[in-house]
Amino acid sequence: MDFDATDDPVHGEQEGSYYHGYYRQYMYHPLLVFDGESGHLLCALLRAGNTHASNSSVALLKRIISRLRGRWPEVEVEIRADAGFAVPALYDYCEAEGIAYTVGLITNPRLQGLAEDLLDEAKASHEEKGEKARLFSEGLYGARSWEKRRRVVYKAEAMEKGTNTRFVVTTRTDKPDDLYEFYAGRGEGENWIKDLKLHMKADRLSCHRFISNQFRLLLHAAAYWLMDALRRKLLRVGVRRMQLDSLRLRLIKIGGRVRELLTKIRLHLASGHPGQDLWHALSGAFGAVHE
Repeated sequence: MDFDATDDPVHGEQEGSYYHGYYRQYMYHPLLVFDGESGHLLCALLRAGNTHASNSSVALLKRIISRLRGRWPEVEVEIRADAGFAVPALYDYCEAEGIAYTVGLITNPRLQGLAEDLLDEAKASHEEKGEKARLFSEGLYGARSWEKRRRVVYKAEAMEKGTNTRFVVTTRTDKPDDLYEFYAGRGEGENWIKDLKLHMKADRLSCHRFISNQFRLLLHAAAYWLMDALRRKLLRVGVRRMQLDSLRLRLIKIGGRVRELLTKIRLHLASGHPGQDLWHALSGAFGAVHE
């Protein structure tokens, strides 16, 4: 599961809206959880605008784990998240429940010291070859708020624009380069969030009451889920992947006539409709018959 927080700007006096120093705007701060392999949206929790990225993440994880293991007792679960979720409560819960985790860490002087030799090696390689150098390693690290030291994988880069170091705390046993590539895969979540916020209009939370906006967020999440289900069906029959706004315009936002008959529901569309090939493909994907 990929945990992520996103900004949702507000334009009025909605309950729970606050100024957020990082985003420099008045906003809500929803918590989103996706299946990291498929992009399936698992949960969308609305939070106040001044909420820390990790707030409610452990409570929500407990609820999700309870539901998953209630249905599939032997299921293996792991989470992936950026540095906003780097809090001891998350590590402790995951370790107690046997949940693997890979979480980014905010760079600090002690971590920089851990990667100092590797960064020097990357800089030397860049100066010698004149091309970008990207190296990986690992070590044990323990912050003051942690009860024990944990495995940290780090990356050191040297390039024309300068140097770059990144750190990830994890319970996975992959080699450092493979582990970091796995962590970097969470970047795909930005596209899923874009689909939800922009294409399914989940940023239109304009009710005054906070609970009303939470319900609206769930409605947008349901719309995402339904459209994503249609997209998956089309992918299985060879249709290229589309953003949800393109799919909505070509498949849903069209004129037509629906007739409910005794044994079937018949959909009448114009014979020149440009999206009719998608409808034929979708019909085949569901095992239906089109006339």
